[in-house]
Amino acid sequence: MRLAIALLALALAACTAGPGSRDRYARLLTPAANPSKVVAAELELARAAQEDGQWSAFRDFSAGDAVLFVPEPVAARDWLQGRADPAAALQWQPHHIWSSCDGSLAVTRGAWQHPDGAQGEFTTVWQRRPDGDYRWTLHQRIAQDTPRGAPEFVGTDVAECPARGLAAELREQATQSRPVDGGTYFDQVSGDSSLFLTFVVAPDLSRHWKLMLHRDGRMVDAMAGSVAAPVEE
Repeated sequence: MRLAIALLALALAACTAGPGSRDRYARLLTPAANPSKVVAAELELARAAQEDGQWSAFRDFSAGDAVLFVPEPVAARDWLQGRADPAAALQWQPHHIWSSCDGSLAVTRGAWQHPDGAQGEFTTVWQRRPDGDYRWTLHQRIAQDTPRGAPEFVGTDVAECPARGLAAELREQATQSRPVDGGTYFDQVSGDSSLFLTFVVAPDLSRHWKLMLHRDGRMVDAMAGSVAAPVEE
């Protein structure tokens, strides 16, 4: 109730003030990036995996349309439904975060370790819900022989806010810059189109991804990678 009254007061003040004041109040009410909250969500997921079980945690923190690479892409909730948790859960730590300007979408990347000695890199896409909490919409994990070095601080990159009316153009720039042609696309786009991440599963089942952020009026490369097709055992 107090929040509603405060927001109403801001709106009334904006209506009675000059143009400059209205702009300032509009900025206060506009959703913005909050990288620390995304990092907190990633750490909370990692903690829940240890306390509640790995797959239980992934299921509880997933968005309804989440995609999980296992290594083939699957509808996460269907794949996780009723799946028994492993006896020992993974551990992982975020090393870097990329966020859209409006905070509606963010990407974390970091290192994971398994009790059996396996290790590698993970990527998680986080989407903000209407209540302000984040849920993951896409997750991949790849194995690596060499462990990723942990940074002193979690790196952060936040996209610049695009000018009004530029969203369609930015989306077109991003989709035309996918890492490979052909295959199945898993696009993740922020509400303001300032962040675009695409995963492409090529016909040979290799996987490729590319992250772009809005900078100086256009989309620029921020992170990319690929992994060969999984080996059938």
